Amino acid sequence: MKLIFSLLLVFITSLSYSQSEYNSEGLKVTKADIEQKVFSKDSTANALVIFEVGNSYIDNNEFKLHTEIKRKLKIINREGFNKATVEIVLYNNDSGRKEIVENIIATVYNINNGVVEKSKLSKADIIEEKYNDNYKIVKFTFPNIQEGSVINYSYDLTTPFKYKYRSWSFQEDIPTLYSEYNASIPGNWEYNIKLVGGRKLFSNEADIVYSCIEVNGGGSANCATYRYVMKDIPAFIEEDFMTTRSNYLARIEYELNVVRSFDGTVDKINKSWGDTDQEIRKDTDFGRMMNKGNIARNVLAETTISSENDLEKTKDIYDYVRNNFNWNGDHKLFNDVSLKNLAKEKTGTATEINMLLYNLLIENDIEAKPLLISTRENGLVTKIYPVLSDFNYVLIHVNINGKTYLLDANNDYLSFGQIPYKCLNQYGRLFNTKKGSSWFDIKPKETSLMSYRSEMEIDDEYNLNGKFELRNTDYKALSSKKEYFSDSEQYLNTIADAKNGLELSNPEYHNLTKTDSTFKLSFDASKSLDLIGDKLYLNPYFIAFFSENPFKLQERSYPVDFGYKQSFIYTSKLNLGENYSVEELPESKKINLPENAGSLITNYSISGNSVLIYFKLTFNKAIYEPIFYQYLKDMMKDVVDIQKNAILVLTKKN
Repeated sequence: MKLIFSLLLVFITSLSYSQSEYNSEGLKVTKADIEQKVFSKDSTANALVIFEVGNSYIDNNEFKLHTEIKRKLKIINREGFNKATVEIVLYNNDSGRKEIVENIIATVYNINNGVVEKSKLSKADIIEEKYNDNYKIVKFTFPNIQEGSVINYSYDLTTPFKYKYRSWSFQEDIPTLYSEYNASIPGNWEYNIKLVGGRKLFSNEADIVYSCIEVNGGGSANCATYRYVMKDIPAFIEEDFMTTRSNYLARIEYELNVVRSFDGTVDKINKSWGDTDQEIRKDTDFGRMMNKGNIARNVLAETTISSENDLEKTKDIYDYVRNNFNWNGDHKLFNDVSLKNLAKEKTGTATEINMLLYNLLIENDIEAKPLLISTRENGLVTKIYPVLSDFNYVLIHVNINGKTYLLDANNDYLSFGQIPYKCLNQYGRLFNTKKGSSWFDIKPKETSLMSYRSEMEIDDEYNLNGKFELRNTDYKALSSKKEYFSDSEQYLNTIADAKNGLELSNPEYHNLTKTDSTFKLSFDASKSLDLIGDKLYLNPYFIAFFSENPFKLQERSYPVDFGYKQSFIYTSKLNLGENYSVEELPESKKINLPENAGSLITNYSISGNSVLIYFKLTFNKAIYEPIFYQYLKDMMKDVVDIQKNAILVLTKKN
């Protein structure tokens, strides 16, 4: 998803570019721009960026970073009116240094009675709001917005903070026809540059401008100049089974690596992982928590760990921490964390609780290591160079007799070795106090299962009666346990959306505890049937897994991320007795995804006086790259169609 660019010249040109009914060649507003009523490539678009360009550079006087932004925007319908308001967030630090915006200019173009009308943004339309002590928001709304309006606007940003060079987003939640970003970076500042989102650049050019920066005393620096262009960028639309959108939005980002002053001093901002490991150990509260054996021994004095087997001992320690220390909801990771306070108050941050678990395991001679991760909503961690702010959570990695377990003591519903769904974010950084850190892949070993098994029969009054058993495992069990223990009396109603006209009653939960890896429930089910002539028409899927296809986009440019592999199984035995015969069975089907990535199997058969129904949907990957999207979409279309429209025809015997 993230590519690193060196300062060498790279040129990439797309071989195809589709023409548009809009003028995406520049900022000039044409009559055709205003007259267009829709965007043919995306009929759902409410607004459209026709053209935009950004230009960032360091000025030669104050050495501040300037960015000039110019944009041409089309409002297609009323649902796009929200794009007529722009908000710019500006930062100021405690010493008085601040970002500013100026030269805000905007013109709104409309056509009335065949005549182009222009409306200018006035100073009265620009509002400043204080957000907090360090941020303010400059907001303006364009005047005279109508369906079909075209807006041409620009503004200049200035910042004294060059730690992060101005990033540029090519993509947002409306389509963009043309987006260009120009950057001029003096050789004094060396940045790691990365393209995020997986979309290819239409143009990527680099050059050198000599002596672009000059200082008193004869010092000067050359500038590397870059021009990045993307064209025909679709709107980013969020859909189910994804992590945070920041992983996928197409953009250019900068991370300051080295600063070379004119006096010859060099300040290396981004360090190697070896240097970063040392920094974590010596300079952070987190690092200091890795050697708190005294606190661990005091805590252990409060309990008795009698197991001699390492696995059982680990489970006892894990249960003790989880049952005696409460998470306060805070995710602080590297600083403002303390085991001393946790031991005293019995309540603390997620990091404190898991690091207490780590110290207790180490004191009991269990091989344990902290695993630094980023949660799904926090985004993927940059692998290319250390960025500690990318991490926001810690798990504990345990090795017992050559088998690895990941532990989190902050969740009452996890089975041993299971981590929260929010932590299923591909990889983390495993911290070894002796050998340094290394990357570690996070992959749930087991396939999570949701299964229904039933046996039903039809009585003389054309009523369908029988019993169902629901069995969920691993992450499917995790969500069921949370719902059940939150409101056990109402849990059966959570199946209501999936049932096909069934009445559910008499639930029986099987020896269930919060930490079980399996959730098992039995219940009675009944349904009235209608005899039409001498025939019964019934859908054999009395409970459906999916009421609709979760995949609806024409094209999805980001992965389908389930987090774990999963299967759905439905088996049913319908006893007909002596009163009915089978006239028609649904058609059996088998679908396989490429590369054995998944499958759908349905089978219908007759055994004696019974009809046997079998359905199995399997996803053999936790994450599917975009190339699989159409296959997944088509397979899920079949799944929904089968479970909604499969018909079993029975004939009543005389």
